[in-house]
Amino acid sequence: METGEQVGMEALPFCCSPCDGGETPARGMAIRTRKNRSLSTSSATAGDYRRNQSLHGPSPVTTFGPKACMLQNPQAVMHIQDPASQRLTWNKPPKSVLVIKKIQDASLLQPFKELCVFLTEHKNMIVYVEKKVLADPAIAGDESFGTIIQKFCTFREDLDDISNRVDFIICLGGDGTLLYASSLFQESVPPVMAFHLGSLGFLTPFSFETYQSQVTQIIEGNTAIILRSRLRVRVVKESREKKARVDEKGILIMSNGDSEGSRKALQYQVLNEVVVDRGPSSYLSNVDLFLDGHLITTVQGDGVIVSTPTGSTAYAVAAGASMIHPNVPAIMITPICPHSLSFRPIVVPAGVELKIMLSREARNTAWVSFDGRKRQEICHGDSITITTSCFPVPSICFRDPVNDWFESLAQCLHWNVRKKQNYLSSEEDEF
Repeated sequence: METGEQVGMEALPFCCSPCDGGETPARGMAIRTRKNRSLSTSSATAGDYRRNQSLHGPSPVTTFGPKACMLQNPQAVMHIQDPASQRLTWNKPPKSVLVIKKIQDASLLQPFKELCVFLTEHKNMIVYVEKKVLADPAIAGDESFGTIIQKFCTFREDLDDISNRVDFIICLGGDGTLLYASSLFQESVPPVMAFHLGSLGFLTPFSFETYQSQVTQIIEGNTAIILRSRLRVRVVKESREKKARVDEKGILIMSNGDSEGSRKALQYQVLNEVVVDRGPSSYLSNVDLFLDGHLITTVQGDGVIVSTPTGSTAYAVAAGASMIHPNVPAIMITPICPHSLSFRPIVVPAGVELKIMLSREARNTAWVSFDGRKRQEICHGDSITITTSCFPVPSICFRDPVNDWFESLAQCLHWNVRKKQNYLSSEEDEF
């Protein structure tokens, strides 16, 4: 990693309950909540708890009658918290920030420069910037900005690990910048502050006009956040490299590699959705969908979308799914143009394990993408395993999780907007 100056930083500790799948607690997320209430560990009765604002009801009791109770699960995937209690604070003052800028967008050059000057000169922050951002001639050729560039710490995607070096993230652009920020951190994600400077802005609630006061408030702490759950995806592919061997008669035989040692596994953290489609083929896709090891259905159509609640307002809603608030712990399964009138989108609990494989009767292969990236072909014998990740994206709110979400629905999707009916007078009521 190339740095403009040598910097020594202490990683911030963070503890979470790892899910059953090998994920371990990571460092770097400075989040503390006022009250952590779990569905699996609550002992108070529903009537003992009062709230001012929440999307969830009080935590249910786990004892039923004099002798029955719920079996405790120490490997719970995630805890359900009161959204009104989710606040951001710092164990130590933040000193480093990652600035993500949309590439090849001239309209972002001036905001990017202003923000970097403010962070380095006024806030004495260590600024991390992707190396390809500084390769822009409009930035590299600006002599007045050269002194600021020398103070940057640069990195390259998929080559440099910055997971324990960044205290929080600032995104300049549209929703794609936040998705890109999520892909850079495969475990714990620092808090993300996203400015609306792109085309959609559903996930970017902040306006850049008052960035100085807003960034200062974030650095001082005590702001509302929303924990956007991610999907942990594991793709296992069979090796199709041909190996040559000579049989007893001296005949050369070409065969596939050993089934156990030739498998290739890839893992991804997905914020919006996993999309399995038929690709360039003219045939319908034909994939089997398993839930916790049980075959639940076969998807015949253009494909299937497995999304988080955050992704419910992206590709899934365009395919006919419902919109789900990001605080709802769930996974959505939405078919794309299914060849069945009764195949409707479904919602399953967060934490279940979904598995997608090509059906034996499939006439063609399928293709899969993760938040629109890393697109690859899926063949017979390959599998895609999906479950809820232990590492959500802590997105900083402009107001709070409820108001921000409904404001986005109104501004970006024009939800429930129509021409209003005229008021009927008393004389018109008589006819």
